[in-house]
Amino acid sequence: MKDDSNIEDLVSQITDVILARLGSSASECHLHHDECFVKCPDRMHSLIADGGVRFGLTGAESEAAREVARHIDHTLLKPDATRDEILKVCEEGVRYGFASVCINPIWVREAVCALRGSGVKVCTVIGFPLGANSPDTKAYEARRSIFDGASELDMVINVGALKSGDHDLVSRDIRGVVEVGHEYGYICKVIIETALLTDDEKVSACLIAKEAGADFVKTSTGFSKGGATAADVALMRRVVGGQMGVKASGGVKDLKQAQEMIRAGATRIGASVGVKIIQEAGGRSVSADGASTHSY
Repeated sequence: MKDDSNIEDLVSQITDVILARLGSSASECHLHHDECFVKCPDRMHSLIADGGVRFGLTGAESEAAREVARHIDHTLLKPDATRDEILKVCEEGVRYGFASVCINPIWVREAVCALRGSGVKVCTVIGFPLGANSPDTKAYEARRSIFDGASELDMVINVGALKSGDHDLVSRDIRGVVEVGHEYGYICKVIIETALLTDDEKVSACLIAKEAGADFVKTSTGFSKGGATAADVALMRRVVGGQMGVKASGGVKDLKQAQEMIRAGATRIGASVGVKIIQEAGGRSVSADGASTHSY
């Protein structure tokens, strides 16, 4: 009994300390910033649900910048990306109001936790970057990614099958991932890797993706010999019409290029320099070292 009493006293003391610190934190933190989603996502989610806090998007200083941000999947897909770099991308996703953060499947859970309650989606890649996996492997990877919390899937087609004229295999490849995504009501984008295709093959890839029920066609992985061009985006838009999205990805390095892609018909931009693009759209010039200055 004495031991039980000691344990209860200890628990009570610990509880008092925790409550005191929470109370102190609440009184000291009058403003809530985007990093709060990473540092205390559960608390921020609760605050949002209660309607008790508004968040400022520091950096996205104009409606023009916000509009561009809504087109961008803020991307970090390099193989040597670290946990700290992933968390930084998530913080930037919240700060600038990007459509999604696009990361490799191994980081999906990390990103989901960091972005909880922010409204920024977690996008991941399937069969990336070669697209040479079997259809059932891609379907499993898609299902596993959704299980981990991803809500958008960017899959790479089997480029070799397309160039071999095996359209049935390409269709099964795409449909397997699309059906997994749509089972949960999530978006599937199909990367056709335009740099490796002739114009006729680009048309075929877009038509197969459309027939398979994909939501978007996407130009590139960014890991091949070329990236997005306005001409390819325009071609893809003509083929799929207005029923599908078109994502320009790979090599979009600044606001001017992003705007060119949007004018050509892109509804999403995949970019690892999303912050630079938004700073430029918000009236800032960005120096070679990444520092930004106001430009009026």
